[in-house]
Amino acid sequence: MEKKEYKFDGFKMNGFAMLFAILILTGAAIWFLTKAPEANLNIAVFVVEICLASIMCAGFRTIEPNNAKAMVFFGKYKGTLTNEGFWWTNPFYTVKSISFRARNLNPDAIKVNDKNGNPIMIGVVVVWRVKDTYKALFEIDSQTMVSSVKIDKKGEIEGVGALAGRMMAFESFVAVQSDAALRQVAGMYAYDNRGDNEEVTLRSGAAEINDFLRQTLNDRLLMAGIEVVEARINYLAYAPEIAAVMLRRQQADAIISAREKIVEGAVSMVQMALDKLKEEGVVELDEERKAAMVSNLLVVLCSDENAQPVVNTGSLYN
Repeated sequence: MEKKEYKFDGFKMNGFAMLFAILILTGAAIWFLTKAPEANLNIAVFVVEICLASIMCAGFRTIEPNNAKAMVFFGKYKGTLTNEGFWWTNPFYTVKSISFRARNLNPDAIKVNDKNGNPIMIGVVVVWRVKDTYKALFEIDSQTMVSSVKIDKKGEIEGVGALAGRMMAFESFVAVQSDAALRQVAGMYAYDNRGDNEEVTLRSGAAEINDFLRQTLNDRLLMAGIEVVEARINYLAYAPEIAAVMLRRQQADAIISAREKIVEGAVSMVQMALDKLKEEGVVELDEERKAAMVSNLLVVLCSDENAQPVVNTGSLYN
């Protein structure tokens, strides 16, 4: 059954008003003890009023901005008090504090296989916060999600406060789900493109992949009442065992692309030179001389080293 998150069914009132009432009750008890004529009755009334005032003092709640307190009355969930300030509620409520403030999760990079089966190292940064206190507190077992800790008699983590321990448990839950979601998303995309393929990749489609990763995480964390505000890939590299090979492949692709541009430009320049010589009538070239000229120009334009001039004192045909 879905709970209404911010509805508080129990009674609450201003804490300062109740504090004033308790002071009046305590003052009345002291006055009755000193002024009433019967001593036995004085003591009995004094003890009752003091016990009542002490019990009422247990009902004070202080709530800071973006914090809340879930109220449980003998096992029954009564709602979540989110109004900031100083309040008084039923002193017999069991109170579970929780924070709505945003938190960062920056786990170590993990090794996964991309769509092509290449091992890669990938890391993610997640900004998350609690959205639904009922789901966060009662739909998941937040007390046993933190490893290597001890649980005290109250069911809280030893050595830290109740709120800090509870948020540590939520962070552990988010970390596990983030790992699973990151592996799922990384396996759906290739690391980078090969050739003229326009497919979205982990390197080229950062915005789209980050949105998809955030949506995937929100779907996984919905049952825990946790909302992912932002999720983005902050580390991406080939795994060490193939990094050197992939670097050589990238260098080869770059060299081939550069050569293609150089050849394309060289052919264009040779064609322009032949056309210019013909238009100006500088020299008449037969097909064999054109071939020799084209060969020499291509060598000069496409060579990695500076051309060395050679003076031909003879004839092309000798």
